[in-house]
Amino acid sequence: MVEGPLTGPKMQAASDQAAYAPAGASAAPLDVTRRLARYLVSAQPAELPETVRKEAARTLLNWVGCAIGGSKHETLNIAIAALAPFSGPAQASILGRRERMDVLNAAFMNGVSSHIFDYDDTHLKTVIHPAGPVASAILALSEYRPVSGRDFVHALVLGVETECRIGNAVYPAHYNTGWHITGTAGVFGAAAAAGKILGLSEQQMVWALGLAATQPVGLREMFGTMTKSFHPGRAAHNGLTAALLASRNFTSSNRPLEAKSGWANVLSTSRDYSAIAEKLGETYEILLNTYKPFACGVVIHPVIDGCIQLRDQYKLTAEQIDRIELQIHPLVLELTGQKTPQTGLEGKFSVYYAAAVAIVQGAGGEKQFSDNLVRDPVLVALRDRVVATVDRSIREEQARITITLKDGRRLERYVENVLGSVRNPMSDRALDAKFLDLADGVLPPSQARGLLDLCRSVEKLDSAAEIAKAATV
Repeated sequence: MVEGPLTGPKMQAASDQAAYAPAGASAAPLDVTRRLARYLVSAQPAELPETVRKEAARTLLNWVGCAIGGSKHETLNIAIAALAPFSGPAQASILGRRERMDVLNAAFMNGVSSHIFDYDDTHLKTVIHPAGPVASAILALSEYRPVSGRDFVHALVLGVETECRIGNAVYPAHYNTGWHITGTAGVFGAAAAAGKILGLSEQQMVWALGLAATQPVGLREMFGTMTKSFHPGRAAHNGLTAALLASRNFTSSNRPLEAKSGWANVLSTSRDYSAIAEKLGETYEILLNTYKPFACGVVIHPVIDGCIQLRDQYKLTAEQIDRIELQIHPLVLELTGQKTPQTGLEGKFSVYYAAAVAIVQGAGGEKQFSDNLVRDPVLVALRDRVVATVDRSIREEQARITITLKDGRRLERYVENVLGSVRNPMSDRALDAKFLDLADGVLPPSQARGLLDLCRSVEKLDSAAEIAKAATV
């Protein structure tokens, strides 16, 4: 008997058999997605080392602070005004505000808010901002479906592990193509974390990852605009949507990551599948998470760090300086080469402005990236005396700064391990101070301090939703 075209399960089976790996790439295992899903479903909270649980609390604290800090920004005001008329029931909180929206829209808004200042956490191996997609999704979900603090932390860790491992598999080729990896990989983290809380089966988790794979979002072209913060917000929304659909047996490909027409092959020119599934449960990417001391693109942090050090040591003023020379990693100019920023958001992607404001203000917090300061005549004049050149021997977390004074003196500083990096991390005390500064003007001081304590002790909470309730006005 002659069979007709493949349909339904037969077509799916044929697709699943199409293993593919271009020459020079690591072989694509037939089951990399399923191996990841199996781990996510079987992993238990008791398996998490103490160091991992502590870093998860630091990650949560930093994310909550950033979301609260961005909550009054014009970007979020516009987003809420545009989408509130179409929101469903008031199920979940928007941090730092009194409005409530349905779970999906709340996840989106908190993801946007947490990235507005570009002050959120960074996995330096991939430049993914891990918490935005993951924490935004599961905190909103926790207000609808009760989840203990212990299980919340476990889901957060698994979500970060998922997005960063997938990011490791395609970075830097995927990023160099022009994708904003926080959005494109973050959606997997949100799906995995939400799926864990929803209690998905192995097959359902595979489907959730497949639904996530088909929803990539984020172009680097958008850096310096409101749309950059749209990316983690949409990744949170899309990942949560994927998990919710999968929980009702909405199907997808069984090999969405590794198939010939799957995510990794379509979105990247090279890939290493071993980075996704090897040593699951043995190593944890959240231990490589870092927290920004400066509210801008992480690649210009070494320049700010070095300029502040020179300013403080020699009591420098803008009027003394004839020229500032920067030797930097190639990615710095590629991402932050704007010479004449006109807004605070654009200033976050100008290494020239960053060097100038670090000298003049001795800081690089959110207040240093306001629209007014970016156009300040003193800063503009100093910014125009900054020269940046690429040195391919310098790593992303390094920079060499040479300042020539008008009296002829030359001052030099080499930043080997920038403040906030894995080798030179922010202390708990510094992270607490950052949180309280972000909450200042949004929450009363006593409420902010209480929220900080809740984040630090999240594993002890009966309900993770207590975090959301304590973070609203």
